[in-house]
Amino acid sequence: MCIHQLNLLAASNNLPITNFLGKQHPIEAHHLSSICDIMEKAMVNGDTCIIRCILVVFQVVFKFFFSPQTERNRDIVRRSGLLLWQLLMAPRDQICSEIQKEVCLAISSGLNILYPGEAEINNLLKLVLTEGERNSGLSQLRDVILTNLAEQLQNNRFGSEDDEHYRLNDELLHYILKIVVRESCVLITKCQTVSKDDFQRLLSTVPAASSCLRYLMAVQNHLLSNTILIKPDENDDSDSSLQGETLKVQELKTSILSLATQILTGCDEVLEMLQQVTTALINSDISDREQRLKGLEQITKATMLGHLLPVLLTSLMHPNLQTLTMADALMPQLVQLVLYTSQTALLLKTQSPVFSELTSSPSCASEQKGKLLPDERMLEEKEEPGFLTGLKIPAPWAAGKTVETVHPVRDNYKFKETVHIPGARCLYLRFDNRCSSQYDYDKLVIYAGPNTNSRKVAEYGGNTLGYGSRSVLGTGWPKDLVKVEGDTVTFSFEMRSGREHNTPDKAMWGFACTVRAQESSEDVSGGLPFLVDLALGLSVLACSMLRILYNGPEITKDEETCQELLRSKLLQRCQWQVEANGVISPALTPSPSPLPLTIDEDREFTYPSDVLVPPVGHYFDLPRIRLPPGIMIKLREISGRARPQFRPSIK
Repeated sequence: MCIHQLNLLAASNNLPITNFLGKQHPIEAHHLSSICDIMEKAMVNGDTCIIRCILVVFQVVFKFFFSPQTERNRDIVRRSGLLLWQLLMAPRDQICSEIQKEVCLAISSGLNILYPGEAEINNLLKLVLTEGERNSGLSQLRDVILTNLAEQLQNNRFGSEDDEHYRLNDELLHYILKIVVRESCVLITKCQTVSKDDFQRLLSTVPAASSCLRYLMAVQNHLLSNTILIKPDENDDSDSSLQGETLKVQELKTSILSLATQILTGCDEVLEMLQQVTTALINSDISDREQRLKGLEQITKATMLGHLLPVLLTSLMHPNLQTLTMADALMPQLVQLVLYTSQTALLLKTQSPVFSELTSSPSCASEQKGKLLPDERMLEEKEEPGFLTGLKIPAPWAAGKTVETVHPVRDNYKFKETVHIPGARCLYLRFDNRCSSQYDYDKLVIYAGPNTNSRKVAEYGGNTLGYGSRSVLGTGWPKDLVKVEGDTVTFSFEMRSGREHNTPDKAMWGFACTVRAQESSEDVSGGLPFLVDLALGLSVLACSMLRILYNGPEITKDEETCQELLRSKLLQRCQWQVEANGVISPALTPSPSPLPLTIDEDREFTYPSDVLVPPVGHYFDLPRIRLPPGIMIKLREISGRARPQFRPSIK
């Protein structure tokens, strides 16, 4: 167990023991061969204690003390791998779960040694991902390896040379996603199939993410962090650096698009299962139906819908990912997800007390509808309640914003902060009852505006605790609400006095104030139901993507440069050729031209109504376009061509 504890301590990169172990000389091949001999003998004798100890030794040796550079070392590695696989694939009645866990840890620690090539590691991962459900040892090895890779990705979130090693290829990600989808569907199905006691136990274990789900979360966070949070190096503006960063960003966006497509496809399948289970529970006669419907939302948060989808939706709203390519690829899936989430949220809402109060029973509703006049029936059909009926969407400022100094304040301390709540007619300030400063000139000044040049509202300072000034400004720190007109308030606090030796912390506590846009605070602790919140988030993202599709491709630099030229009246009167059925025809302008010979720059030019009407018969030669003298002079200056001179003929 001492070796096991040493291994656990060495796993942390921040401890000195890690650097110490990393500097030790590699173990020699005959020593590892002796370890294998001990393992073989212990396996023959069935000595579980020795087997566990050797497995822990394998973990330390593979991690720090072995380098398979020679052929003999590679032979010993192959022998070690065979022993480990023999233990891993042993029947459950011949090996305990603790030994199986240590085997998985040993293989995971020596993954790069036992499987030195990328192809070998991919084959191993493909095996554990496809056969893990049928073998407990492979399933546990899969969980250990993916957990380790997820931790490495989280530690190297902002990029390193090992990214490609920790990020698996698309084929393996597809296998992992299939497992996550299956796990999510099974978890949701249990809400309908398990017994009452098992359902309560299920609620107490979620939301706990599986190893496959944790790895997908790590990959998603890694890609999104590198795309959204990393900024280009402002000091390096060379062309090669900019080109490299552009290529890297494009690769990341391609990876995000591929992963997002797979995640949305998987969420579509999970939401379909959720809708089926919700409908089945509503139509069932289970005694604890209401409890199961309430717990269904908590269970849903433990699936990929709760761990992957919200982060992805929020990140896709970032300007770096609001592209036409993203919108074109993801729009069909987003529309389908909006339908599933809104329909399922409405199904769950029909069972809530709020909805029951707003709508009557089906029998009463049918009787009332039969008594309505035709116009009233039409109105009744239009007012069908949706999943937002009766729900109050919490405003982001309803809980208030807290503004406070450090506690206690120190000498020469200055504090300034502005709070802005858009749309508020007035702001209400509530101060903490512990507010105090040493002297009354160590004061807080409040301004009704964005800076200290705005209108002064009030100022507070001092204390009534018997220290410093032993007095306060005016009536003292307010115990009631302070009303500030407008939507912006600025706080400015300055500690001008030095702290005296007998002044306690409570007499220099500083201040804390909560700013709200309404007089009474709202209860926003509950927020929106999860599926309602998810449906709103999907709807916002879908609308944003629709706007991108409607606007089309971005204006190119050439188009921006030529905007003035494209709007010029000179080009508006040019004769353009028309392509029809693959044949380019002459300009469709009859002769003589109905266009004016000169352009009046002060008036907006419009084409005559018959300018695009093709003439009957053959086409005539186009008339010469006469340009004003001023334009001709400019053209000659730009082109460097002088005006031709006519010489009189000599007879």
